Amino acid sequence: MYDSGSLDVRWIQGFTNRSIDFVDNNTVCYKCGNYICFLNLETKTQSVFQSPGRGVGALTANGNSGVFAFSDQKLSPSIFVYVYPALHLKNELKGAAQLDYTCLALSDGGPYLACCSSLPDHTITVWNWENAEPICTQLQAGRDLISMVFNPLNWLQLCALGTASLTLWNIERSGSFHVLKSSMIDLPATDGSFVERMTPMSQTSNQPPAAISELMADSTGPNPCNRARLTPTAICWTPTSELYVGCAEGFLLLIDPESLNISVLISPTSADATPEFKGNFQGLTLNKNGLITAGKESLVHCLQIKGTKIDITQTWHLEGPVTTVKYSPDDETLLLSSNMGQIYLLKPTQSDEVVKVLDVLSGDFVTAAFLHSDRNICVSLRHSGELQLWSSDGVCLSFLSLQTEVTALACCPIALYAAVGTASGNILFIDMNKEQQPRLVHQVHLYHAAVDHLVFDQKGHYLLSSSSDSHVYVLDAKPSQMFSVIGYTVIPGSILSLSTQCISDSEEVNVLALCAGQEDKHLDGSVLTVLSLPTRSLRGPDCVDRHGCLSSQVVRVLSYKVPHPLQSCVLGISQVFAYCHERKALQRFQLPGVTDGFSSQQVIQLKPEQEVRAHLLGPASLILSPHHLWLASVGRDGLLQIRETESMEQYMELHCHSCHLGGVRSVSFSTDSHLLLTTGFTDGSLVCTNLRTKDVGAHKVKEATEYIQPEAHFLKKMFDTENPILDGLPAWEQRSLTSTEKPRVLGGPSVDVAAQDESNDTPLCAPPSHPTWLESRREAVIKEDTEQFSETKEMLRETIRQLRDSIQEMVRENDNLPEEHFNLDVDEQKRLEAMAEEEARRVRSEIEWDIVEKCYLHDVLKKEYWDSVKVKGRAIRAFHSELEVQNYPLREQTEKDLEDLSRVQDMRRLENTALTSLKKSDGAQKEEQGKEGHEAERAALTESFSTRLGYSNPYVYDQFSLQSTEQRINQIILLQDTIHRIKMGFNVDFDALHSQKVQELKRIKDRNRQIREIMQDLNMNQELWEPSLTTSEWPESLLRVNDSEIKAERYLTPEQRKEQERKKLEEQSRLAAQVDECRDKGLDDMMDGVLEVKKEDILKDIPPPEFVLTKPEIQWSEEEKKVYKEYEKKRQTLSEEREKYKKSLETEIKKLQDSIKEATERFDEALTKLLETKVRCTVAIYQEELKITYLVGSVLMEEEMRNQELEFKLKLEKMLAYKEEIGEVVRTCEEEAELFHQAYEILVGEDKVLDKEFRKGFFDVPTSMVDHLYKLFKRRPRVQKMRTQTDNNSSLFKEPHLCSSLAPDGLSKMLQAMEELDAPEKMPEGLNPTIWERFCVVRRTKVESEQKVKAKALTLAEMQAFLQRRRDEDNTAQQEIKNLSEALESLHKERNYLLMDTMVQLILKQGQVEVPATDLTSECTDFILYHRSVVDSLRSSIRTLAEQKIASMVSCKDFRKGIIQTQWEHKVMRKQIEDLGEKMRDIKMIQLSEEQHDMAYLTKRDHKSRMSKQVSIMEKSIALMKKTHLKNVQQRMKKIEQINRQAALKTKKSVVLEQRVPDTQVTVAELKHNSDATDSKVIRAAKREARYQQIVRRSNLEELARTQADELAVLWSEVERLTRKNFPSLDQLTHN
Repeated sequence: MYDSGSLDVRWIQGFTNRSIDFVDNNTVCYKCGNYICFLNLETKTQSVFQSPGRGVGALTANGNSGVFAFSDQKLSPSIFVYVYPALHLKNELKGAAQLDYTCLALSDGGPYLACCSSLPDHTITVWNWENAEPICTQLQAGRDLISMVFNPLNWLQLCALGTASLTLWNIERSGSFHVLKSSMIDLPATDGSFVERMTPMSQTSNQPPAAISELMADSTGPNPCNRARLTPTAICWTPTSELYVGCAEGFLLLIDPESLNISVLISPTSADATPEFKGNFQGLTLNKNGLITAGKESLVHCLQIKGTKIDITQTWHLEGPVTTVKYSPDDETLLLSSNMGQIYLLKPTQSDEVVKVLDVLSGDFVTAAFLHSDRNICVSLRHSGELQLWSSDGVCLSFLSLQTEVTALACCPIALYAAVGTASGNILFIDMNKEQQPRLVHQVHLYHAAVDHLVFDQKGHYLLSSSSDSHVYVLDAKPSQMFSVIGYTVIPGSILSLSTQCISDSEEVNVLALCAGQEDKHLDGSVLTVLSLPTRSLRGPDCVDRHGCLSSQVVRVLSYKVPHPLQSCVLGISQVFAYCHERKALQRFQLPGVTDGFSSQQVIQLKPEQEVRAHLLGPASLILSPHHLWLASVGRDGLLQIRETESMEQYMELHCHSCHLGGVRSVSFSTDSHLLLTTGFTDGSLVCTNLRTKDVGAHKVKEATEYIQPEAHFLKKMFDTENPILDGLPAWEQRSLTSTEKPRVLGGPSVDVAAQDESNDTPLCAPPSHPTWLESRREAVIKEDTEQFSETKEMLRETIRQLRDSIQEMVRENDNLPEEHFNLDVDEQKRLEAMAEEEARRVRSEIEWDIVEKCYLHDVLKKEYWDSVKVKGRAIRAFHSELEVQNYPLREQTEKDLEDLSRVQDMRRLENTALTSLKKSDGAQKEEQGKEGHEAERAALTESFSTRLGYSNPYVYDQFSLQSTEQRINQIILLQDTIHRIKMGFNVDFDALHSQKVQELKRIKDRNRQIREIMQDLNMNQELWEPSLTTSEWPESLLRVNDSEIKAERYLTPEQRKEQERKKLEEQSRLAAQVDECRDKGLDDMMDGVLEVKKEDILKDIPPPEFVLTKPEIQWSEEEKKVYKEYEKKRQTLSEEREKYKKSLETEIKKLQDSIKEATERFDEALTKLLETKVRCTVAIYQEELKITYLVGSVLMEEEMRNQELEFKLKLEKMLAYKEEIGEVVRTCEEEAELFHQAYEILVGEDKVLDKEFRKGFFDVPTSMVDHLYKLFKRRPRVQKMRTQTDNNSSLFKEPHLCSSLAPDGLSKMLQAMEELDAPEKMPEGLNPTIWERFCVVRRTKVESEQKVKAKALTLAEMQAFLQRRRDEDNTAQQEIKNLSEALESLHKERNYLLMDTMVQLILKQGQVEVPATDLTSECTDFILYHRSVVDSLRSSIRTLAEQKIASMVSCKDFRKGIIQTQWEHKVMRKQIEDLGEKMRDIKMIQLSEEQHDMAYLTKRDHKSRMSKQVSIMEKSIALMKKTHLKNVQQRMKKIEQINRQAALKTKKSVVLEQRVPDTQVTVAELKHNSDATDSKVIRAAKREARYQQIVRRSNLEELARTQADELAVLWSEVERLTRKNFPSLDQLTHN
């Protein structure tokens, strides 16, 4: 190490949003690369804290206690706990983690920290970080964990959020013993439905084997438990210790940790879902106003949740999506952060304005560099194309979005601009004069690949670039020259690094390129190429050719070879500094002096002058400081090392980036060499480091100053000249940009960030439509040459046209010349012939290999699917129908199958022998008695279709004797042999019939040949029916290819051609050598080559006499007439013979056709019989296969039961071990609880003694004063109430869960409150101060004793609760053991029952089974087998009893006829009685009208007297009604006056109440708010009980009302009955 200097972090920038937390009310901390950044939200100032270990892993903080904790990144990492703002280390926690920690969590309820380790153990550990002791640990519990959150009200509850799971952990304790218990929360399915757990069903042995296949099919169906579940993304605890869970699918859930009940508060799939709720939840937090939610949308909502009703009370719109929301400890500040590099601040109680605190963008940095200015402004580039300007204090001044992927960056020393290389091969020039608004002023397209390196020389003459195509372009760096491309040169090999050195004395720029040789790897290079460029202008034609290539006379090239491959190098003054990854070392090479003796083709060997170890984790990058005093190196190990160039042994080192995230990508010096910029590979951080030197030699400083001064003067002069020109350049037109590189300029860090253009997803390389500079240059040269030589080209075209005509004339002339005249160039002809032969050989080889491949595939397929089949599958088709019968294809039985069959047959043979000897030992009489029944039973049990066919295996088991698995497996083997025998037997008959068909086809062919000969004699042309074998009947024909199937011409090799010609010559010689025999010639001439006279020859036409043709009939002589008559007679006889011969031939044809038809019909009949045999064989095979299926099912079921038994036994062993373990824990807890209870009793007794001894301690005080002191002795301050009010005012969450660990805190607060009561002002009057002091001491002792008793009581209660839970677990384990034992016993019974309950298959005749006539395929599982004799005897008994029953039924029928007739007569009489009674009642109930009454009255009294009496009665009634009406009117008037007085009083009261309404509304609102905030389970239970009692009372009243209604109905019916009874009728009238 270097003691004379140090490296300090000046500032750091970068934000990944992986973890951000409050450490106090105004400060947040987050991880940035290898550091922890603290950001003050009020002042926006930033501070940096470096980890004492290697890197920063997981990070968490607690703003209430000001504590933050983080883990380092190394093997066996530690957790560091610090206090903010002192940054004091509280403790280092060294756990059992081997690789890393995935997440950390701090508790609000005490000094507790939870951590989860990564692979391989995934352990969750809870620590007490004050004493660095682990409280409890759970192995294999934290797989795929994202975060953990303690319950703010109860630190004994911890919620763990995984990538797809949610687990609730409860910390149970007994004294100092703690244990973690998990509760997995079953989240709903993605559609919001709840998925129930599937309970395994026990298999029963009485299940029919026919359902085995269905059971197997059902087991492969979709399982409801495998449905996709919701993905939790955010969690938040509520004041009632419930849990809000936000899901990626847009669901919001409420979970009760006690009962694990889940309520769906927001479901985007529901029909009434509001559009504001449709999204996902990335962050949740709770405050006094409601639940704050954030998702991928740019919205933040505040939800008011009351039961199932959810209202959005407030919404904030942001610029982008928010992924994290958190409240400060004082609930005043809401922090919002996104993964795009923004942090927002919101104070809802003060304003709704969202303030952007930090805007540094996100993504990995590509590189960063300082601008050449005195303000130390730096420029950084990100992968996405974001260019940012940073001040010397790390403040983001502005940024420019280039909208393309960038790869390189270089800052010009003579003007304020930066050159940016892109992945599409462009170089962009960015003007930095306006720091708040950088702009693109120029671009040039040089490559079709990415720009790998960009570098300026130290004096700003040139800008050099390189890419993967080995082209190094030299550009003019001056803005006055518009950054023009001077030229290019090609360096052999891929370029790994590029550096420059401007030598003032020689006025040239040296360029060093590290190139990869042919033997080097992809990232290694062993060739150093040095280019020397003059600083004078390179624009003359002697410097650059027309295509832009630099002349070798101007550019001097020297090549050097190093012994070991290098990864990076940098050029110094006559020396090279390089890093060798192979040797893990920095090397320094001295370049030899340049002389004329060296040529550009010569490679000079270099050896390192100095080598030092550096960067064990490479590769590394190097850079020299501007004054060449320092050499900086960075590597994948994350280290920044600074060395002196003269002696590289000592160095300064800083761990600035994490090696776990790729280490350091780039490093650059500032102009004054006091600042360095480093960027990480994937940590997204930019680190600015101060280089502080304490003791540097004066001569070194002097040399550096002398070196810098002239260079600085030159640069200042060039800057004053070129920078104004740069500032005056217009902005590059956006239309000139490609679609992938349209810039977007944005201002400072607080300017809104717009969404990036969709063109970011376009390909990285430039499209072919945009040519590079070199392509454009070449096109221009071609165009210039075309214009310059246009006349010459026209003359050449004319000449070529003439030559073409001459050549065509010569071609026509050459057509008539012999071929020998054309062999002008024999060598060229041979070469072409050899080339053609080679091409033909290649094509022939490819065809041969293709043929070999196909032949091999043919052989493999034939061997697998044809040769391995012993009996090929074929069919027989009928002649006169579509009937087709197929045989049974059979493979050759394997040796294993034959061995198994032989073994089973030998075993069965021994068993039968033993059984026969055992039967012989029994008596003959017993054998005769059971012979008949045994034979019948044997026939019923062993008979099958295979036995009837005669193919059964004699060793097949009896179906009732299959009692073991081995016997069933042996039975399967024997049944398979039976099936094989059936198939073989049928195949024999099939082959015989197949041969018969072949013979029949031959006979048909012969007969058809005879028919054709006859038809030829008869001159008939008729198509004959000639069947043949089809491919299914003769499958071997498919494997043969006939010549007629090949359409292409056959290719013959030269050998085959020679053989064919030889055979042809032999045939010709054989024909020529034949002797001309006279006998054959005579036969041919005289008798047509035959010795016999055929019937056809006899029936030839008789030629007429010659005179018939030469003379007319009148000139014939008598002799000639006789001859003619004989001729006519012979001709008539010949005609008759011909007719007879024709009929005989036709008869012969008919006989032949009839014989063909008869033979084919007989064959079809035989084929029909074979089909019947095939059906019987198939039935027998299906029967045996069904038996095999049953047996296989039983064997599989027995095997499954065996596996299930082993599983039960394993579970039982584990449960017994767990029972033993939990029993030991219970015994230990009981002993500890008993001891603690005794100590508690002793402490309570001591506390009571203090109370009793109080008066004795003050015996010298008067009794009245002692009574007063005793009252003060019992008085206690209200500490708990005060603390509760304070907590209610400061935080949403109330007092944490009261536990024994908080007892010391409670005692200290109580003693602090007692100081007020112990003050002298509280002393009673007349009391001695010494007695008061003694009293205070006694009271304090009593208070301390009470607090100890309370703490002991809480601890004892916890221990008893823990003991009870362990006892419950012990009882649960005991019950589980009992259940497992019962299940094991039940499984044993089922297994034994399965072995005894054998499936038997019988062939039953009609009448032997009684089944429903409608269900022909009913299950036979409940059938009972009986012997036939039993059934016959039962049927005879049934017949006898049926006859007796019929006789008794006939007698009963006759007797019942008389009874029915008597009953009918009785019913007729009763109906007549009822009719008479109804008539009598109708007569009695007839009602009389008023006229009828008047008619009766007029017959007795005078009508006038009656009328006068009625008038007087009516007058009295009217007078009474008037009097009553007046009285009622007076009463109503009095009541109206009374109501008016009451209305006036009510009006006065209403005015008073209206004045009290506002106050009452305020009170009601406060009470409602308090009620909502303090709503608890007790209140809800009371409300539920009240509602239940109301429902019960209502139910009772309804029941009472129904009862009274029934009673009223009965009473009304009774009233109606009495009314009808008392109503006057005709028979009740009295006549005077």
